[in-house]
Amino acid sequence: MLDLITRYFPSLTDLQQEQFSRLLPLYQEWNEKINVISRRDIDSLYLHHVLHSLAIAKFCQFRPGTTILDLGTGGGFPGLPLAILFPECRFRLIDGTGKKILVARSIAEAIGLTNCQCLQRRGEEETERFHFVVSRAVMPLPDLVRLVRKNVSRQQINALPNGIICLKGGNVEGEVMPFRNIVEVTPVSDFFGEEWFEGKHVIYLPV
Repeated sequence: MLDLITRYFPSLTDLQQEQFSRLLPLYQEWNEKINVISRRDIDSLYLHHVLHSLAIAKFCQFRPGTTILDLGTGGGFPGLPLAILFPECRFRLIDGTGKKILVARSIAEAIGLTNCQCLQRRGEEETERFHFVVSRAVMPLPDLVRLVRKNVSRQQINALPNGIICLKGGNVEGEVMPFRNIVEVTPVSDFFGEEWFEGKHVIYLPV
């Protein structure tokens, strides 16, 4: 299973490989208590959740010191895989559902992530500013922009201007239309060859 990750990210440290390898048994264990990942999906955790989350890392290599807010993280995606990959960046994962945040926090602690904070919090309640806001199929893009515009910092430290990076599937034309002059839509299949990624996109919007 880990081969799927190392194929696309061959420079992982031993610690990162260990952290990624521990995700499946931990999610399997938690899923028996709290259903955070659909039962038919759990066996495809590395393809459907971990590697999918890491499409953001193929789109943007966050520089050390970058701060990232994961809005509506659920059980920890895309935030946890990104926090493993970018140990010198700071992540805050928020979700309004306490059970999901309990899972994300417990897994982060179990694998020794020290750059990741998991909080039960709605987007409306988050007041801090971050270089980037990431999300995975949480809400339509116009709604997301309205919600998190306040959370995007004006301090720039990356080659890519601060903004929103989200993962979405299906037809996104309607969502991106209001931002057609500035939005960037990149097929995930540009990064990963697996058939499952067909029709899935990384959407970037500078804010």
